[in-house]
Amino acid sequence: MVAAASVVVAMGGATGVLSALDGHRPSGEAGPTVTSSPRLLPLPAVPTPTTASASPSPSASASPKPRPEPTPTRKRTKTVAAAPLLYRHPDSQVLDWVRAHPGDSRRAVIESRIADRPAAVWFADFTPSTITARVRAVTSAAAAQGRVPVVVPYAVPQRDCGGASDGGAPDLAAYDGWIDRFAAGLGSGEVVVILEPDAIAQSDCLSEGEQADRFASLARAGRVLKAADPKARVYYDAGHSDWNPAAEQASLLDQAGAASPRSSDGIFTNVSNFHRTADEIGYARQVLSALGGPASLGAVVDTSRNGNGAPRDGEWCDPAGRKIGQAPTLNTHESRIDAYLWVKLPGESDGCKGSPGSFSAEYAYELAR
Repeated sequence: MVAAASVVVAMGGATGVLSALDGHRPSGEAGPTVTSSPRLLPLPAVPTPTTASASPSPSASASPKPRPEPTPTRKRTKTVAAAPLLYRHPDSQVLDWVRAHPGDSRRAVIESRIADRPAAVWFADFTPSTITARVRAVTSAAAAQGRVPVVVPYAVPQRDCGGASDGGAPDLAAYDGWIDRFAAGLGSGEVVVILEPDAIAQSDCLSEGEQADRFASLARAGRVLKAADPKARVYYDAGHSDWNPAAEQASLLDQAGAASPRSSDGIFTNVSNFHRTADEIGYARQVLSALGGPASLGAVVDTSRNGNGAPRDGEWCDPAGRKIGQAPTLNTHESRIDAYLWVKLPGESDGCKGSPGSFSAEYAYELAR
């Protein structure tokens, strides 16, 4: 993996975030138990009292009585619709650690600042026979709570160019079938799909023909996912602000179907990386501008570990001095930025503070405190 890459490390397929692996406990999706925002109901308008008439004049020709002032028109206060809440998966490595260490001095910080926040659920192993049921388990649980899950299909062939996250489907035909089964588990509710981190930004290890085939398969994947669940929002890999130039990345994205509303709702940036939110917002807008497509296309930014920005030396493997970033939300107040998400779960190792994808309480505490 190149130094500038998003660096998604895999545990049984994917690291850096929660993975729902067949035969394993899902690794790391966290989220706060958040109550819905209160509805703002309009207050009743209070009419202005009419002016009382003055005492009658002693003059024989009495002045006409003053007319009462009109009551002001009542203005209705608009009810503010609360943004949907993200789903917190109840089964993750960080939650396992919290439950198992009630007396640890780091527990309160890790629980309140990481374990109680929503993060993505990764599906990183190629298990066609169970993928539908495992996706459905997440999306149906989220729907029952009225919340929006974030899911990550991560099984494209030649994933990570043979790096630490190597794995995935044996070939694109098998991958297409796996995506069909993945889509069958989405249900009919809102869901955010982070489609194959690194698959586009880090495709330079492929030949031109292999690239074209991968991009055609990713474009198909977006169409299949959105056809299966019209409320699904599918985002494509844009790397991050210190990787490919915006115009170059937009060209790759276009080949993969990211400009078509049949396949795509936009792009994602900074997955498993550390670049500051402001840099990613600027970069994402540049990519979207170069990409074209409808104005409805937006971007989501992984803010799970970008609170202090990226290390100056370019280190990507559990670098010291990093902090968690903005809390996950679907309400960013930034044009064309649809969400801040925790796609990689803070505390899951890149492979230096533990085996790739394993949870490190030491690293989690360093990020959260």
